[in-house]
Amino acid sequence: MNRILKIDPHLKIPNARSIISIRNKIIHGYDEVDNVVIYTVATKHLDLLKRDLENL
Repeated sequence: MNRILKIDPHLKIPNARSIISIRNKIIHGYDEVDNVVIYTVATKHLDLLKRDLENL
């Protein structure tokens, strides 16, 4: 996502910074990842993200 935003910074992706942040935390700070946060993202936010990306 970060690469996409660098190519086109005017692209409207809701919550892009939050998406990038959680990805970085999962990849680089796995010992600090809160399972509840990951579960919440997976169950409540992925459908919305999918719709947003399909609209692009």
